[in-house]
Parts: sequence; C-alpha cells; structure tokens
Amino acid sequence: MKKSILFLTAVAALAMSSCQSFKKGEGGLEYKFIKEGSGEKATTGDVLAFNLIVETDRDSVLANTYDMGLPQAQPIMPDSTLQGSYPGDPNSILRMLGEGDSAVFRINLDTMAARTGQPKPEFADKYLQFTFKVEKVFKKGDLADSVLFEQVNQYFEGEIEKIKNAEEGKINSYIQKNKLEPKKTASGLQYIIKEEGAGKLAALGDTVVLNYTGSLAANSKIFDTNDTELAKKNKIHNPMRTYEPIRIRVGKDPVIQGWTEGLQLLKKGSKATFIIPSNLGYGQQGSMGAIPQYAPLVFEVEVLDIIAGPKEEEADAPEMPAMTPPTTR
Repeated sequence: MKKSILFLTAVAALAMSSCQSFKKGEGGLEYKFIKEGSGEKATTGDVLAFNLIVETDRDSVLANTYDMGLPQAQPIMPDSTLQGSYPGDPNSILRMLGEGDSAVFRINLDTMAARTGQPKPEFADKYLQFTFKVEKVFKKGDLADSVLFEQVNQYFEGEIEKIKNAEEGKINSYIQKNKLEPKKTASGLQYIIKEEGAGKLAALGDTVVLNYTGSLAANSKIFDTNDTELAKKNKIHNPMRTYEPIRIRVGKDPVIQGWTEGLQLLKKGSKATFIIPSNLGYGQQGSMGAIPQYAPLVFEVEVLDIIAGPKEEEADAPEMPAMTPPTTR
C-alpha cells in the first residue's frame, strides 16, 4: 500500500475525562493534559499519528477515529501556508503534543470566527472540544519528504495488518458474547435462521422484499437500517431517505456478496442473522466512513415477500461486491 494515508484536515473533540481544570492559551484556547508522554514535542514538518474524538458543547460527537480502528495522520504545516491561521488554531495545537501525550483542547468559536473571517458553525454554541491521544510522532528533521512519508505509510500498513489479523477474533467474540450457534457456508458466511418461513428459497433472479439492520460485529454499532425509529435512536437517520422495506433482486442488484449468498438461504417469512466476514462485505476499503477496513458485519433480516423472477431470464451472479450499503428502492 504505497499511497499516502494522510488526512490534511483535523477537526475533532471529546467529552472531558479528567477533573483537572483547563489552562488558558492563546487565541481563546483552553487545554489540559490527561497524560504527558516522554517524547519531544512536535514541530513544523513533523507528522503526527493520533486518535481523537470530536464533540461539541452540545454533547454531539462529530467524529471518532476509534470507531474506524485506525489513527489519523497529519503533518504540521507552516502557518504561512494556511489561510486564516492564528495562535490557538488546530494546527498550533499539534505543536503542543508529543508521542504518548493525551490531552483535551477547547477552541473558542467566537475567536475562530473573528480570526478566520468565517461564520460561526451552527452545530455548536461556544466551543469545539478536541481530545487527542498521540500514538506516534514522525520527526521531519533533515529527512526528505519522500522518506518521511514512506515511514508514515509503513506505520499505517502495519496498523492495517493488525486490523486484518484481528477480524477472526472479532467474529468469534461476537458469537461467544451472544451465545450463538451459527451454521457456516464454504465461503465463510455464518448465519442463524431464527424463524424458518415457508415456501421456496429465494433464487437468483427473484426479488426479495425485506427489513434489515446492519451493525459492526466488533462493537454492535448500528450503521444502517430501514427502521426509521431505530435510525433516529442510533443517530443515523437521514431525512432525505424513505424508510420502508427494500427490494433486492438477487444476483442482479448491486449488494455485497454476503447478501447475495445469504438471501438464497431464506424463504418468505424467514428471520435470520447474517455474520459476514469482510471478504464478503466491504473488504480492505470499508465503506462511506461508517464501515472500517476489514470489518466483519452483522445483519438482522426479515423476509416479507419473495417475488419470482422472469422464467425466461437467467440471473447472473454479480462480478464483485458493491461498495455501497443496501439502499431503498
């Protein structure tokens, strides 16, 4: 994996996790260190790999790298190259951090708006709160950019390999935690038929009408559902979407391979759980910021109807899994 895994914008925050009072910094910045590592503080040109969670003062989480299982990386840029930079902005925060540090920062939104000339965001009132945990600092020194970024890429390749190797453990842990006894197909799909249903099994070319909820096996976090109340409860509701049963034409519509195989195990009226390994799901790429790399998935499905496909047409299996979740049709 040679391409750079750098994210050049850091906007993040987390709820307070320490009783320690905040100190005052430049530009309205407030901060406190939860833990200080022994590493040298970062300077311009260095690259930091860190985990962080973003939260507003309304207790709304905007981003969380822990959900994706992979730290974020960002170089510290010269202030002269950044439009609207000022003391106490996100770029200057990074210079306060070193390897092993954990710290919380609050950026004053009124100061940010005045210094940058940008309107104050509507999703917060007074501040954004950033909590950083610095995993690694790559020191620029006299290194050429190509050498520095190669070091960064090697680090992330190793982190991704750890995620890949942990997948089987996540699946086994989910099964044990929920005391399941799934059946397993040759491809690696695992499933539990909770209600059998009646009639014929769905076949290639048939249209399956169903309800579903998808979650991550690692933490049971729901990332997609056609249940509007469940979507609202889990803060994934999309007001532009129509929440109703979806229709999947097996082998024709672009869904992940685990769905194409799993739906053929079900009859009308069936309720089932699919445990889908990443090679039958979204693989190394993940999907849409909601599904991490090499993430095993769990789908709860209920088949409402099976509509037979045209007899004169043979439905072919899709060439490759789609890289988008099931969508309302």
